[in-house]
Formats: sequence, structure tokens, C-alpha cells
Amino acid sequence: MKKALLIVGVLLLTVSCGEYQKLLKSDETGKKYTAAEQLYDEGKAEDSNKKFRKALRLFEQIVPKYRGKPQGEKLSFLFADTYFELGDYYNASYQFERFSQSYPKSQKLEEAAYKKAKSFYELSPRYDIDQTDTRKAITELQSYLNAFPQGDHVEQANEMATELRVKLEKKEFEIAKQYHLTGEARSGNYRAAITSFNNFLSENPGSPFREGAYYYRFDSAYRLAINSFRDLMEERLKTAMEYYKDYKKYYPEGEYTEPIEASVEEIQSRLQNF
Repeated sequence: MKKALLIVGVLLLTVSCGEYQKLLKSDETGKKYTAAEQLYDEGKAEDSNKKFRKALRLFEQIVPKYRGKPQGEKLSFLFADTYFELGDYYNASYQFERFSQSYPKSQKLEEAAYKKAKSFYELSPRYDIDQTDTRKAITELQSYLNAFPQGDHVEQANEMATELRVKLEKKEFEIAKQYHLTGEARSGNYRAAITSFNNFLSENPGSPFREGAYYYRFDSAYRLAINSFRDLMEERLKTAMEYYKDYKKYYPEGEYTEPIEASVEEIQSRLQNF
């Protein structure tokens, strides 16, 4: 019985595939529309990439033929959303943009704007490489929030925008930290680190990396000072102490309290010699 059912299933699948291939090669636009919509719905219901891919091939053939027609609006949205469901976010963002431009009064405009923004969110890479798509995603998410302040996806859009901003902050913080870490080999990097951390602190008031920035700014100044010529050392030690005070002002019991206090003892000891 199981063998018979398997054979029947294979035969049905073969017939189905054959009919689909014939449809692809045919000029029957109406049947293609119906089949594409059905495959899209099945793809949604079954979470089936295979169904979405089959729908996409039909959409690609018929979307141009329905532009300017009553069915064009729905078809254009389904076409863009099929790319989105398949994880082809570059094409999804492009097609959602075309949809929004072509149908600015559509009831699907909010969903298109949100999915366009989310497409760029999905394209955002890890923090340590080029962040062009991250910045684009933040722009698109903010555009969605501005256009639809009471929209269905406001909470998700805000969460994604916050996550992406933190990613940009992490990249900026790690660049500054790299200057600090390479300062021993090249003392000019300590100065570059101090400048970078100063910029970071002024530009990112709510960042989760602020404590680290305050600490590494101090540590860069401390290391720059103790490795300086004597005629520069006193002034640089005093600058490091000012950075220490900034750290303690905001983080009196902070994560870096132990190492920073040890460094301050040495600074105070050296200052007594001037």
C-alpha cells in the first residue's frame, strides 16, 4: 500500500511539474496570474520556498503585462513580497520601492514601506565591515516611522533602528579601541585614540559603549603620558587625571574601577616628582 501511494504521489508530482512547465511556455496570461497567486498563497501557508520560487517565475513573466491595469497593484505587491519571502532582499527593496511609487494611495503602502525598510535591515552586515546598508536601513526605518507614526510595525521598526544604531556605535568604538591597542607600537595612535574617544562620547550620549570609551580614553592618555619625554609628561599626566575624574563622575563603581585606580596611583606618584 505504501509503495502504491508513493508511486501515485510521484505520478501526480510529475504531472503537476509538467503542467507548470507548459504554463510557463504558454501565452495564457490569465492562467499564469491565477496560478502565480495560488502558488504564492500556498507558499505563505506552507512556508515553502519551492512554491515561492515557482510563483516568482510566473510573476516575472506577467507583471509587465498588467501594469496600468486593475490587477497591476495587487500583482506588483505580490511580486515584491515573493522576493521578500525568498530572502532576496535587494530585489525586494527595489520592487517595494517601485510599488510605492506606482501606487502611492494603496492600502498596502504601509506594509510595503515597512518591508522595504526591513529588507535593508536584513542586508545589514556584521559591524566590522562596510555599513552602507546599515545606514540605508536606519534611514528607511525612520522614513517608515515618520510616515506611519501609528502604524502596525512601529514597535518592531524602533527595535530594529536601535539595534542598527548600536551596531554603528560598536564599529566606531572598536576603531577607536584599535588605536588604543596599537599605541604601544606607535605612540601617535594613543593621541588618535583620545581624539576618537572624544568624538565618540560627544556624538553618542546614550551608547552602551560609553563606559568603555571613558575608560579607554583615560588609559590612552595615561599610557601616552608615561611614555612621554619629561618636558611633556607633567601636562599629559594632568590630562589623564582629568579623564579619570570624568570616568569616576559617571561610573563611581564602574567595571574598570580596579585597573583605573591602579593607574591613578602611578600618576599621582609621578606627579610628586614635578
